Amino acid sequence: MKLQTIVDIKPSAWKIGYEDKILMLGSCFSDEIGEQMQQRYLNVTCNPFGTLYNPLSIANAINYKSSIINHQLPLVEYDGMWHSMAHHGSFSRPTQVEAEQAVRDSIDTMQRALEEATVVIVTFGTAWVYEMNGEIVGNCHKLPESSFTRRRLTVEEIVAAWQPILERYPDKHWLFTVSPIRHIKDGLHENQLSKATLLQAVECLTAEGGLTVQRSDSEAVLQAKPVYFEAFEIMLDELRDYRFYADDLVHPSSLAVNYIWERFVDTFCTPQTKNELVLQHKRWKHEHHIPLH
Repeated sequence: MKLQTIVDIKPSAWKIGYEDKILMLGSCFSDEIGEQMQQRYLNVTCNPFGTLYNPLSIANAINYKSSIINHQLPLVEYDGMWHSMAHHGSFSRPTQVEAEQAVRDSIDTMQRALEEATVVIVTFGTAWVYEMNGEIVGNCHKLPESSFTRRRLTVEEIVAAWQPILERYPDKHWLFTVSPIRHIKDGLHENQLSKATLLQAVECLTAEGGLTVQRSDSEAVLQAKPVYFEAFEIMLDELRDYRFYADDLVHPSSLAVNYIWERFVDTFCTPQTKNELVLQHKRWKHEHHIPLH
């Protein structure tokens, strides 16, 4: 008797192992999987700009340069704190000087992690964006709603922002996912439109591959094909019961996160790496155990 609709995911042609340097970018689903990796001592850098939800803010984070910080999205003072409109609220500081330093440090971390990464995992969360003075922000920081214009990105906008990035880094393995977390504040119908937009954009970005990208007059690099991992489909089809959701009925429960992590490992890891992941997780739990006495 079948009690689930199982998402058929073929093992990846390339694998992730302890020799890789991994960069995780995007929505809080990236934070969840990134934490699973950290608990197994994989070499992972997770969200140097903090959690970002829309594809253009994630792309902007990759393109940021610390030398022109004052010519990019501005720092804004609101409610006693200075906020970067391109960063998560965890980068907000009491003074402008502190906020600027936090932003510069994050840009340096991003650029270093991106240059060293062999694998970049990107999770798109929503296609709805908020613009301030015509620029898309990464976080609204609870500023008045009147400060922003809200709209939905198009598939063409997302692809146009990401295709040059993929071509600029053809030697990396790019892995895209769409977050299964619903943004119910946008409205359930609007959330469905948003996720459909993201899925179409990822389909366009992963449809092409194996293209030769000319790096110089004498050098050409074969671009690795970007791939898609079906976390969205696993959550919605295999784990459609509410027992797989947290109390807010939106975010995946720890059980769901662990299940999706296991499917991820089955797809992208060799049997030897899987065994090592188990051993390293036991080591992590031992090192983080809090004695009763």
